[in-house]
Amino acid sequence: MKSSWASYCLLSCSAALVSAIDLPFQTYPDCVNGPLASLKVCDASLSPPQRAAALVAAMTTEEKLQNLVSKSTGAPRIGLPAYNWWSEALHGVAYAPGTQFRKGDGTFNSSTSFPMPLLMAATFDDELIEKVGEVIGIEGRAFGNAGFSGFDYWTPNVNPFKDPRWGRGSETPGEDILRIKRYAASMIRGLEGPVREREHRVVATCKHYAANDFEDWNGSTRHDFNAKVTLQDLAEYYLSPFQQCARDSKVGSIMCSYNAVNGVPACANAYLMQTILREHWNWTAPGNYITSDCEAVLDISANHHYAKTNAEGTALAFEAGTDSSCEYESSSDIPGAWTQGLLEQSTVDRALSRLYEGLVHVGYFEGNRSEYASLGWNDVNKPKSQEVALQAAVEGIVLLKNDKTLPLGLKTGPKSKLAMIGFWANDPKTLSGGYSGTPAFEHSPVYAAQAMGFSVTTAGGPVLQNSTSKDTWTQAALAAAKDANYILYFGGQDTSAAGETKDRTTINWPEAQLQLITTLSKLGKPLVVVQMGDQLDNTPLLAAKAVNSILWANWPGQDGGTAVMQILTGLKSPAGRLPVTQYPANYTAAVPMTDMNLRPSDKLPGRTYRWYPTAVQPFGFGLHYTTFKTEIAPLPRFSIKDLLSRCDNAYPDTCALPPLKVEVKNSGKRSSDYVVLAFLAGDVGPKPYPIKTLVSYTRLRDLSLGKKTTAHLEWTLGNIARYDEQGNTVLYPGTYTVTVDEPVQASARFVVEGKAVVLDRWPAPSGQVV
Repeated sequence: MKSSWASYCLLSCSAALVSAIDLPFQTYPDCVNGPLASLKVCDASLSPPQRAAALVAAMTTEEKLQNLVSKSTGAPRIGLPAYNWWSEALHGVAYAPGTQFRKGDGTFNSSTSFPMPLLMAATFDDELIEKVGEVIGIEGRAFGNAGFSGFDYWTPNVNPFKDPRWGRGSETPGEDILRIKRYAASMIRGLEGPVREREHRVVATCKHYAANDFEDWNGSTRHDFNAKVTLQDLAEYYLSPFQQCARDSKVGSIMCSYNAVNGVPACANAYLMQTILREHWNWTAPGNYITSDCEAVLDISANHHYAKTNAEGTALAFEAGTDSSCEYESSSDIPGAWTQGLLEQSTVDRALSRLYEGLVHVGYFEGNRSEYASLGWNDVNKPKSQEVALQAAVEGIVLLKNDKTLPLGLKTGPKSKLAMIGFWANDPKTLSGGYSGTPAFEHSPVYAAQAMGFSVTTAGGPVLQNSTSKDTWTQAALAAAKDANYILYFGGQDTSAAGETKDRTTINWPEAQLQLITTLSKLGKPLVVVQMGDQLDNTPLLAAKAVNSILWANWPGQDGGTAVMQILTGLKSPAGRLPVTQYPANYTAAVPMTDMNLRPSDKLPGRTYRWYPTAVQPFGFGLHYTTFKTEIAPLPRFSIKDLLSRCDNAYPDTCALPPLKVEVKNSGKRSSDYVVLAFLAGDVGPKPYPIKTLVSYTRLRDLSLGKKTTAHLEWTLGNIARYDEQGNTVLYPGTYTVTVDEPVQASARFVVEGKAVVLDRWPAPSGQVV
């Protein structure tokens, strides 16, 4: 979101930021006393558009121009305070220019820190994601009420994670569109509150619109990259999550991205912002505004060379539909665009009206009359919020290998000795990942094991070191493991390997870590690997018999150590599923990051589980401590004509199919959750045909031994439709197969009869190369 130097500071300079803040720094309008009280913006009986229009009309031209940026100056003359629009809350209220934490003890010095979104996506639990969003929304509003943040937050990140090298992939809900859409819907509902017509808790912002999924690769950067995307892939994949945000969830705000799409910078792209977002998806409610990514307006001229000057590029952005320019320091040229006659008065007023309608809708001008005015420090870090953070970590952790070594066959006590080895075994600072604030606490695996009563020996380990690095860890690791009953190795990658501005160049396990694991495996003791970070090629660990079990924990948040130990000891049973494909290491040599195509060709093996056939471990994979049996109820023949005649939804792709019934029985020896994943396959529609597509899912809780239950999975016409080359969503007749689980446990066929029908006709771009 930021330039590299700004990103480095925000993500790595927490101590400096904390030491600089002791008092609230955001102030809010006084609609009781002072000059603003006499303006109609303070009249709660008026609509948000009427109130915002009155405020804009009261501003001078200079005041208007100064409020088109993220660090808006307000208008002291009329009592409008400055406001910083740049607040962050990816997986908890986080540091940003518009969000700060008090230093030391006292109020607003911490927030609840959840796992990174990728791990939360692995839960396949929409109810849980809404609870997470609600906690973040409540705490975010509490920070805002106290003046430690704004009322808008730039979250969620809904760009699909199609390439394993992308440094920001863990900020997203994974590679699958249905999973991303349902995550986004649940998170937005939790953040903003469930009812659009009433006051919002906070304003959520879906980002980064659009086709933004790499940082810096082989001479191209996100600031100058032109994403060449077919209309088919654009409609089906890259824009589909934003359809959920805008059309279906009616999110308050959208962020346009750094890159260009088919030759036009995203923040100057009228096809994306006007034709698709506002016209086709009808995202036109009061307060629906677009912010640029930070310094993206400058990129239009400086890096894309789409405009000759910064002033011209700035004007293009606002005329195309951008409403606010995010800037770390001044980077756009709004004054120049105005004085040169490139920026229309109507455009300025339109942008400001949208922005202030958003603040009206969130109660910014209501003061103590606001529906959420009572939220304060007592609503932050509540015990129930901490429970949700722990639940999210437990539910998301994925068991990738197990030869019955897990759960650990130990009772707590001095005779139960665990060797806990690796860079994050005893380092709580590694748990949170990027875009974090100050957690209420950070419980490492060692902390959790000791709290459970285990006897623990610990040693650190390498992170990204190669085989030629000086070995300062092996002897300490061997000493720690000498008398242990079990060796628990905590490795993988930390945020030095992947994050904003940092794509990975390899998806191999770091050499030094593999060497250490191999050395430890020769001790003949049970060996469990717990992996942090994004997916790595686990082939050598899966093949090694001496590596008994593998858990993937991504970045598990403030209570990640507790969650890991609960899984390892069997207090909780694993049920998470991979939300991304685990590719072989040679995939990175075969596929350029800058190639946006998804379907396989003579040059490309295909991307994501829908098109790539030879994963090391596939999307949706996840083992349990028990066994399950599933059965799909017989499916009827469907008539396209009858299906459409039963639904009068404004958007036919949202019309419901009869629920998919799946019977699930716990046939093993212990209680466990179970994620029902329903995939669809069929030689229907345009070639090539996807291998399979996720069409529905649900998480069943606490299925006890021998318990049998029936899951009713919701799905829609859009879930079984395909996209043609023009980007149209089409329901095709043909024979389809539904399968359950990964690998497949049950399958059933059904037939769709009739003539193909376009459910959503995609607008063609005007004069744009695709």
